[in-house]
Amino acid sequence: MSLPNTHRRVVLANRPNGMVSPDNFRLEEAPLPTPAPGQVLVRQIVMSLDPYMRGRMNAVAGYAANVEIDAVMTGGGVGEVVQSLHPDFAVGDIVEGTLGWQEYSVPPLERLRKIDPSIAPISTANGVLGMPGMTAYFGLLHVGEPKPGETVVVSAASGAVGALVGQIAKIMGCHVVGIAGSPAKCAYVVDELGFDACINYKTDDLDAGLQKHCPGGVDVYFESVGGAVYDAITRNLALGARIAVCGGIAEYNLAEPELVPRNTRFFIPMRARMQGFLVYDFHHLWPEALPRMGNWIAEGKIKYREDFVDGLENAPEAFMKLFQGENFGKLLVRVGNDPTA
Repeated sequence: MSLPNTHRRVVLANRPNGMVSPDNFRLEEAPLPTPAPGQVLVRQIVMSLDPYMRGRMNAVAGYAANVEIDAVMTGGGVGEVVQSLHPDFAVGDIVEGTLGWQEYSVPPLERLRKIDPSIAPISTANGVLGMPGMTAYFGLLHVGEPKPGETVVVSAASGAVGALVGQIAKIMGCHVVGIAGSPAKCAYVVDELGFDACINYKTDDLDAGLQKHCPGGVDVYFESVGGAVYDAITRNLALGARIAVCGGIAEYNLAEPELVPRNTRFFIPMRARMQGFLVYDFHHLWPEALPRMGNWIAEGKIKYREDFVDGLENAPEAFMKLFQGENFGKLLVRVGNDPTA
């Protein structure tokens, strides 16, 4: 195939102070990247938008390097190999990896993996069969360690990770309560995903809802929100509770940290444990987890929802949806044509 001389990319124009804005990004034209020996050139097809990207926009690095001003925004995606100077990859291979917010890239090979389009739509490599799916799987099963009959509470329950956490917990024989931000999202997680109950954190009293739906307390909490939701959970822990922490989206856009107590005093009488984790802590176990997730999908035990936005130019505006509660399922951007569709 003939390749263009230039391509479009989205770079970080300036650092946000508080809530992120489309003005923090800039769409620009740049020369097409050129692969060196041992590298590949990938044309992006579907790009993932995820909350962790907000942390990479800060001046101070967190658990991973921050994005420099005028540099391409980091992020995962699925694409097609269009040039290969590596023996393990051929032109036409569909791959998933760190492709960034751009149409073409020469991605790092450490986590670049081939995708079999015959198993599932390739977009799922950004979602249920990718980083979000593995976050749910390992965060719940390896960090939360749920036991049959226990009560599992899931924040952001209709999101890309939370929806999967709750369904896996049901497969494990748990009582599952979701927390979401609208009647439609609560109805979705109960009626379609099979959660036992859902609390609307915007309109319901969190403590009353937890006491109603978790009368014995919360055994496992999957934390990705923080703020007032986290505070309510800690007031309603069961003896020996476990909290698996993968994020805190309610706090990502604060200009200054909230100066409020976080109820750690409840951890002592409840002998609770809270553990943060990164999905790539378990990267060596992905080969055993992905087929299991795939089988659950094939058996109808796992359902997923994808929220598509068309066009790289619309990525900055779409990114806002993650922090305004507007996305419904895994948020994805269609960047280029899909040869497997």
